[in-house]
Amino acid sequence: MTIREILNTSEHRPWEMPTESWKFYQEWNSAIFLHWQVELSKLKKFVPKELKIDLFDGKPWISVVAFSMEKIRPKNFPSFPPISNFDEINIRTYVKSNNKTGVYFLSIEGGKSLSCKIAKGMSELPYRFSEIKRGENYYESNNSEFNDKLNIQFTIGKRITEKTELDKWLTERYALFQDTEKSINEFEIHHLEWPISEINIENLEFNYKRFDKLIKNEPNKIQYSKGVKVIAWEKYKKEKKGYNNSYN
Repeated sequence: MTIREILNTSEHRPWEMPTESWKFYQEWNSAIFLHWQVELSKLKKFVPKELKIDLFDGKPWISVVAFSMEKIRPKNFPSFPPISNFDEINIRTYVKSNNKTGVYFLSIEGGKSLSCKIAKGMSELPYRFSEIKRGENYYESNNSEFNDKLNIQFTIGKRITEKTELDKWLTERYALFQDTEKSINEFEIHHLEWPISEINIENLEFNYKRFDKLIKNEPNKIQYSKGVKVIAWEKYKKEKKGYNNSYN
C-alpha cells in the first residue's frame, strides 16, 4: 500500500490527522508484544506528572515491544539501510494528554549504536544502544551498562480476526508523549490497524532490575504482528513551566 493510500485510510483513528505535512516514514516489522497489568502506585514513579496514566477497566498496563525498525527516513529522502534498519525494544505505558491517548516510553533500545545516536538527536527520545540478535523464532538483547537482558523464544500462530477491546486499546495508539528536561514532546503518527496474530512464548527471560517491582510474573497478554507502515509528524513541544507551545 502506498503512503497516499495509508493517509487516505483514517476511519479507524480516534481523532483527525494533523493538517501539517508529514515529516518521516518508517516501518515497524515483526513485532512481539508482551503486556503486563501493573499497580498504579508503582507506575506513577516512572511517569512525569504532566501526563495522566491511561487505564483499561481501572487498571494501568505496561508493554514490552520487540520489533525491527526498517526504512526509516525523512520525507523526500531515501532510506539508508545501514542506519535506517535496526532492531528495537521499547518498554511503554499508556497515557493521556491534550485530549489524546498515546504511549510513554520508560525505555528504548536500538541494536545499532550510530542509529541510536541519530534517532536520539533528532527526536529527543531516550534511545540507548543494546546488543540485539533476532532470528525466525528468537529475539535476544543484552545491555552491559544497565545489565538488562531480554530473551524470547517463540512460535507464531494464526491470525486473529476478531480483536477484543483490550487488543485495540494496547495497540491502536496514534500519539507519543515523552518528557525532556524542559518540555513534554508530543509526536503524532498514523498507520493502518495493526494486524495481530497469536504467539506462543516457549521461553521468556526479562531481567531489567529497575523495573523489578513493576513487572512481575508472566505477561497477562501476548501478541504478534507482521508490522505496520508508519507516517510521523514533527514533534510538538509543550514547555513544562507554562511557556507558549511551539513546533520544533
